Amino acid sequence: MSAAESRGRGGHVWEIGENCINCDVARQLAPETVVEAGARSLLTRQPADAAEELALERAAVACPVRAIRRDPEGVPAVLFPMRLDREVYLCGYNSARTFGANAYLVRRPEGNLLVDTPRWTSAVASSYEELGGIAHILLTHRDHTAHARRFAKHFGARVWIHQDDKDAAPYADRVLRGREPAEVLPGVIARPVPGHTRGSVVYVVDDRYCFTGDTLYWSRTAQDLEVFETVVWYSRPELVGSLLRLAEEARFSWVLPGHGDRCHRPAEELRDRLARLAARMEGRPPRPLDIGAVEW
Repeated sequence: MSAAESRGRGGHVWEIGENCINCDVARQLAPETVVEAGARSLLTRQPADAAEELALERAAVACPVRAIRRDPEGVPAVLFPMRLDREVYLCGYNSARTFGANAYLVRRPEGNLLVDTPRWTSAVASSYEELGGIAHILLTHRDHTAHARRFAKHFGARVWIHQDDKDAAPYADRVLRGREPAEVLPGVIARPVPGHTRGSVVYVVDDRYCFTGDTLYWSRTAQDLEVFETVVWYSRPELVGSLLRLAEEARFSWVLPGHGDRCHRPAEELRDRLARLAARMEGRPPRPLDIGAVEW
């Protein structure tokens, strides 16, 4: 059934344009009505209730290429940041310059954190001002540095990145080095995880939240922790070692990735899943590098 043949709540008609880049953002935010079909997202039906309508509204705002549209009226802009848990928020407003990567806001009394960045708009900046501004920008790796300089300049924020990826953010004024974990702020541990890139880092906050960049995600297909093996730009063996160290040394109950689904599980379960993921990688051959072969 075409969009024109079916209308959602309030007489709205939703559609996803052919300019979709298959970044997975819509499927993360509106899984009840959006699926993957070939190399793009497809709307399976119009939303059936207020919750599904809101999910599609959020997907439309987050979409990095504005492929999701609603007629006869547009979508309200003030839908993000979206609270995930306690003082952790999903930023939305994903950027095409990071292939639609997710960014996160963490509110803290000593200063708010932005983990990677959404696309820059004055409205986004204003929404963060209302929540107390941004004191620190934690960059997970070189692929997610877009817009960081703009946010840092606006808020006077410190910018963190690993030395091995610093050429992608030469303005960063807080530089991580080596392979050992470092407490960058009270309760915030940076853990270098070379693999996807040489300077990849995950940030563990309060032994509860692990912001994983492109190192680790929850796969809807496998219903398990996974890595994007076809985009391991630096070193697959290094990535296996990084996963093992993370399983042995870190504790967290949330996995909050740049790409792929989020998950919330008991810390002990995630530790076991991490160890099993490393073992699976050691037991299977490498896959050719190809971003088009990503499995969500």
